[in-house]
Amino acid sequence: MGGADVGGRAEGSDSAVLEALFTQSPLGLFLFDERLRVRRYNAGPHGLRGIAEDQVLGRTFGEVGTGFDTSRLAVLAGETLSIGNAVLHHTVKGRPVGSPEREMTVSVSMFRVEGAVDGRPGVLMAVEDVTEREAARTRLDLLHDAHRRIGTTLDASVTARELAEVLVPALADAVTVHIVDAALRGERGRPGPVDAGQPLRRTAFLTGPGARAGERDAVLETFPFATPFTRTLEDATPRLLARLDSSGTWPPDVSEHARALVAAGVHSVMTVPLAVPETVLGVVTLYRSEQPQPYTRQDLDLAAQVASRAALGIDHASSYVRERNTATALQRHLLPSRTPRLTTVETAHLYLPMTAGGDWFDVIELSGARVGLVVGDVIGHGIETVATMGRLRTALRTLADLDLEPDEVLTHLDEIAARLARESADGEGHGNDGTGTGTGSDAGTGTAVATCAYAVYDPVTLRFSLASAGHPAPLLVSPAGEVTTVGIDAGPPLGTGHGTYETALYDLDDGAVLCLYTDGLLAGRDDAPDTLRRVLAHQDRALPETVDAVAYALADEQAEDDAVLLLARTHGLTEDQVAHWDLPADPSVVSTARALTERQLAAWGLRDLAFETELIVSELVTNAIRYGKGPVRLRLIRDRYLTCEVTDGSSTSPHMRRARDTDEGGRGLYLVMSLSDRWGTRYAARGKTVWSQQTLPGGAA
Repeated sequence: MGGADVGGRAEGSDSAVLEALFTQSPLGLFLFDERLRVRRYNAGPHGLRGIAEDQVLGRTFGEVGTGFDTSRLAVLAGETLSIGNAVLHHTVKGRPVGSPEREMTVSVSMFRVEGAVDGRPGVLMAVEDVTEREAARTRLDLLHDAHRRIGTTLDASVTARELAEVLVPALADAVTVHIVDAALRGERGRPGPVDAGQPLRRTAFLTGPGARAGERDAVLETFPFATPFTRTLEDATPRLLARLDSSGTWPPDVSEHARALVAAGVHSVMTVPLAVPETVLGVVTLYRSEQPQPYTRQDLDLAAQVASRAALGIDHASSYVRERNTATALQRHLLPSRTPRLTTVETAHLYLPMTAGGDWFDVIELSGARVGLVVGDVIGHGIETVATMGRLRTALRTLADLDLEPDEVLTHLDEIAARLARESADGEGHGNDGTGTGTGSDAGTGTAVATCAYAVYDPVTLRFSLASAGHPAPLLVSPAGEVTTVGIDAGPPLGTGHGTYETALYDLDDGAVLCLYTDGLLAGRDDAPDTLRRVLAHQDRALPETVDAVAYALADEQAEDDAVLLLARTHGLTEDQVAHWDLPADPSVVSTARALTERQLAAWGLRDLAFETELIVSELVTNAIRYGKGPVRLRLIRDRYLTCEVTDGSSTSPHMRRARDTDEGGRGLYLVMSLSDRWGTRYAARGKTVWSQQTLPGGAA
């Protein structure tokens, strides 16, 4: 029988068309009268097979569409009947009476038909089963959502939460994501399976729509052996447990874990590996408790595709952590583990390695009891940036040991940075990709490589000299706690190859604190400069306490740049620690210089050094008179070391040579070197100073 009806049929062509539709259409058809009751239908659709006519004919929308939400359809049908508005492809989900175990999605279209029922208008409704089509579209939407939302950061925990939020409630009522703890720490994964006893960290747990995928304490867990979880980790194969009952492969009566899931209302489970080629990174588990239908193979394939997207993001995050950890370890190795303990400068520092950048600092002992203070920041992040930082720090220390002025040090360092940039650009331009391009290709043509501030403190004169290459201006804190910005014309950052820098001189009060820092310390907060000044103003604190206070006030775990802070409290030498004499350029004063030295060492209680020191002074003064220009100044400084300095008006550099056995001279500087711990030459605008440094007996100042 093609269909059933109530009442007479319209005559003519309209009746023939209706008859053909109801007998031949593959769609489900319903003809409603003016009261929106079924007057005719075809029994072809799957959902109506086996339903008696008296359960359909004469029934309303709600009576016929049991298991579907038909309230909206009734409203649309009324509008179609009254004003003729057609309805096209309106989708409705539900469970038909004829197949209650199956969730269906139907597409409904409605049209007004004139004279269809006893010569009066009616509504013809066409119903199409689009369950498979909608399921396919839903799967595509889920995959698109996964590609759009998963892996937006280089944080494995965030990626795990994104994965959970994509799967719930679209594919699961609850999701847990476990990642191998070693992968979260950035350790390189071993090829092959994950042992059952290896700890995994639960990085995401989400249950119910509208909830947030929290870390739930990010606890470490190990799965009991053997379970679907451990089996999936062992062979990287997804597993489907369509039903958790005694007939399944993981019956609750033999597994305490399965019993706990069933007690929580879970009836269907999927375990899917988070894996990249040759390495398993974790497992994601999907649970169904609210949705009645069990998981299918199609669901398992879909979950595997989504999980593969998340696994790629987690692998990238792990690689990033590994590179960052390597760069941070290298950076810590290249930075000073501790600053020297000095009597003229008390220092404390703060180093916050947030992104493995190129921030660095240094405290350098110079001749004449002077101290060099350095803070720099190489632009960029990663191992190459840290390596550049190490090379620049080494170069600066070498230049500082030559006793150059700060502006000269930065000028030479600018040339070195430019050369490093060109070498980096050449290396990237001839890489394996053969493109001939690289991110560093512009560095050699004027692109900045780093910023740097270099200050030299002289405890004899209580002055410090400073030069800056594009670096934030230092702060100066007076003994009374007044904080001011050190005014200086900063030159261009290092790396241009033609930077010009100036050395500025500043007088200090004894006990003043010089604050050098990198821009990462003040990044991200508008009130950071004021906060730093407020903390520094507490001069009653010890420097380590001040550093801690700065860290508590300004450190941010979400910061995107490293930060360095270097504090230096200055102390001047007392008058009885320095002795100096101006001598005429006459060979006869050599004996006078020896006598003055002997008397001063006796006053300082350093008679044990008298013999060696008199020899050093004799040789230095003799060379200054013979090869330099008068007058000659002799200066002795007693600090952590005994320093002898002889200054003359010539800029000629002394040259040490190895004298032959038959030579009568040429052994003076060799003798100075042999008797000194360190020696060297520094130059001023006019003249030079040759100095020698000896360790005090017992190491006491």
